[in-house]
Amino acid sequence: MKIPLYQIDAFTDRVFRGNPAAVCPLEDWLDDQTLQAIARENNLSETAFFVERGERFDLRWFTPLAEVDLCGHATLASGHVLLNELGIGDEAVHFSSKSGPLSVARENGRLALDFPARVLAPIASSTALAEALGAVPEAALASPGGNGMAVFADEATVRALAPDFAALGALDHQGVIATAPGESADFVSRYFAPRVGIPEDPVTGSAHCDLAPYWAARLGKTRLLAHQISARGGVLHCRLAGERVHIAGDTVKYLEGIIEIRV
Repeated sequence: MKIPLYQIDAFTDRVFRGNPAAVCPLEDWLDDQTLQAIARENNLSETAFFVERGERFDLRWFTPLAEVDLCGHATLASGHVLLNELGIGDEAVHFSSKSGPLSVARENGRLALDFPARVLAPIASSTALAEALGAVPEAALASPGGNGMAVFADEATVRALAPDFAALGALDHQGVIATAPGESADFVSRYFAPRVGIPEDPVTGSAHCDLAPYWAARLGKTRLLAHQISARGGVLHCRLAGERVHIAGDTVKYLEGIIEIRV
C-alpha cells in the first residue's frame, strides 16, 4: 500500500520555521491503529489525514500519541496540499471534522483558517499551573477546548519559561497556553501539550481559538497580529468574526514523498 506524504511548514514563509505538519491524502479511511502508527512514525506534532466526500473532505489529526479534536497548523497544511499541490478548489476548501465544519481559503496571498472561537473562564486556583510553568501568572483561565491559559505581564517572562513537563502533563488540561502582550505584535504565546506527546508545539493555530477572543476583548480590536515565540517561531494574522476566528498564515512545502506499507 502506497500513501502520498507531504510535509508543510505552516505559519511561515521559510522552511525550517513555523510548525511542520505531515499531510496524507487517502482514498478511504484506514483503521485507527494504522493511522496512529503512521503519525508515530512521522514523529511530528501532527499528522493530518483527509478523505474526499463529495464537495467536502473528512479531516482527522493525530499526534504521535493520540488523535485530537482540532489542529490549526495541520489544517492549514492540508489546505495548502489541496489548493497548491493537488489543484483542488480555486479559492477555498471545506472540511468536516470532530470540531464541526472548517475551511481554508486564500486571503491576501496567505491561507486562512475559519475556526470556532472559544470563550475562556477563570479557574479557581492557579497554584498547580504556576508551579508547572515555573512562574506566577497574572491570570489563569481554561477553555471548553481543554486548554489552560496563563497570562503574564510581558513577553520576556513568556520567553524565559522553562516548564516542568511532567507536572504540566499531570494537569487537567489537554494543553497549556502561556501568553502576554507582545513587543512587536499584539500578543505572543507559547503552547505546551505533553499529555498528547508534544512538550512544546512550535506554532498552534487551534490555541488562537482561545487567544484571539481573549486579546480582542482586552485590547478592544478584532484584528490581531500574533507571534508564537517557540524556538522555530511563527506569525499568525487573526480576525475575530462573532463566534468564528479567522487565522491566516503563510505555508511552504518542505517534503513530498510516498509512504509504503506492506500488508
